[in-house]
Amino acid sequence: MNFWLATGGALSAIAAVMHLAIILGGPAWYRFFGAGERLAQAAERGSPMPAVVTVGIATVLAVWSAYAFSGAGIIPRLPLLRLGLVAITTIYLVRAVVFAPALALKGLPIGAFTLWSSLTVLVYGVVHAIGVWQTWDRLG
Repeated sequence: MNFWLATGGALSAIAAVMHLAIILGGPAWYRFFGAGERLAQAAERGSPMPAVVTVGIATVLAVWSAYAFSGAGIIPRLPLLRLGLVAITTIYLVRAVVFAPALALKGLPIGAFTLWSSLTVLVYGVVHAIGVWQTWDRLG
């Protein structure tokens, strides 16, 4: 078992569960976790759109968790494992380093959510990168 990919799988699973908890927490949770006022107001109106978007994100994170667990050797091998893990790692790392500068270039404020979420996904990306690097030959 690869510790780093197992940890990456756990981190993605926690993020998926947190997204589902946000749906249950309602508009105040959408605001607190930085989903934006538009989603919070839509949730207040009873629109299904925020829940659909959030379930979609949770689903993606759950799939990413499964790929990390597969790469770690915890669950059976998933299709295109190496490619999938490289893509997941790249997305986490690009999100970590591009999101805040992109907001700044648009003249939008960079608040605590932006900084904390960027730092969080940077950790996720680095954890995945170490695991992919360590298991590269086995992933092919």
